[in-house]
Amino acid sequence: MLSFVIVLAVLCAGVHSQNAASYTINSDGTTNIAGKIGLAGNDQNALSALISKSSTGAISKGLAWDNANGHGLSVSQANIPGFGSQLTGAGKLNLLHNENHNLNANAFVTKNMPNIPQVPNFNTVGGNLDYTFKDRVGATLGAARTPFLQRTDYSAMGKLNLFQSPSTSVDLNAGFSKSVSPHFNTKWEPSGGLSFTRFFNGK
Repeated sequence: MLSFVIVLAVLCAGVHSQNAASYTINSDGTTNIAGKIGLAGNDQNALSALISKSSTGAISKGLAWDNANGHGLSVSQANIPGFGSQLTGAGKLNLLHNENHNLNANAFVTKNMPNIPQVPNFNTVGGNLDYTFKDRVGATLGAARTPFLQRTDYSAMGKLNLFQSPSTSVDLNAGFSKSVSPHFNTKWEPSGGLSFTRFFNGK
């Protein structure tokens, strides 16, 4: 899930109606393929369609709106084998942007809809702060809360751009995550991924 969010963040970074395709290899051996198709846009706003598929069988599709000032909104629906479906709404607010520094605050709410009749629908809410220096090096601190499970998930991730051109980007993400609840606590577990993104002009 975390790697999928990172891939969407990479794909939604542009403002113009630019198409993009991304392939991510995760540290747990899974992979993700994601795509962004620009539907409409100008110098200030862009509307895009998003789609992704994981090697686990999960498929997600949605819409994203991006603003030239770095703000954005998205809505997506995911089907997850063995679980059910998820509906997620997310927002991004740019707090700082200049030629050296970029800082975003992100928030989301997910409605989890399990296929198991005995388990009711339940929500997960969360957010993170995402910082990047010169579009090359960055870090993300995040937390998510699921009241139904009395569970809180924490994450601390670092990111490094290994290669960047107008048409291609290669990015490495690595960090740690931890879950806390009255029933179980996990240690800080490592996670990460390597993403290859290709951009195509949609004009």
